[in-house]
Amino acid sequence: MPGKLEGKKVAILATDGFEQSELMEPYKALREAGADAMIVSPTGGKIQGMKHAEKADAFEVDLTLDQADADDFDALVLPGGVMNPDALRMNPKAVHFVKDFHAARKPIAAICHGPWLLVEADVVDGRRVTSWPSLKTDLRNAGAEWTDAEVVCDRGLVTSRKPDDLPAFCRKMIEEIAEGRHERRGAKRAGATAGLQ
Repeated sequence: MPGKLEGKKVAILATDGFEQSELMEPYKALREAGADAMIVSPTGGKIQGMKHAEKADAFEVDLTLDQADADDFDALVLPGGVMNPDALRMNPKAVHFVKDFHAARKPIAAICHGPWLLVEADVVDGRRVTSWPSLKTDLRNAGAEWTDAEVVCDRGLVTSRKPDDLPAFCRKMIEEIAEGRHERRGAKRAGATAGLQ
């Protein structure tokens, strides 16, 4: 895996109340694969991590949403934690940031409660996803096909249920980011098929 994401830049969108392992494990996996992973948040300074209901560590923000542009990144990661995505989905800039990645067909990886932001950004209609079970009805009401699996991938949208799923989530996230935008993958498949004829 080392070097697989060399030259790739990945935004991790989070604010106070994120589940620490769901930010740090993807961050470490991305860095080990050679990506430049950056924490993006509505405000600068530090954001507070959680270990379930208990406070964990605080982490330095690399860029504020005002400074960040989806065009400058190759992919987006959305950690969970209950408070984190609930606050972000009430922030128009955060919702717009997610929409920009979706519009550009860039990979998005969301775990646990992270898919709440996908619902708010209106990007799950017709997509297969998973999440923390309490989001199942929200996702189905937004048009998604929800399934109970450790990792689900649909056209570059990677979702998982909980911290226990992080190994599978990180592997699939890296694979999708390495492949890049969805239209390029389609073109590769078409070319490969054409070559066999």
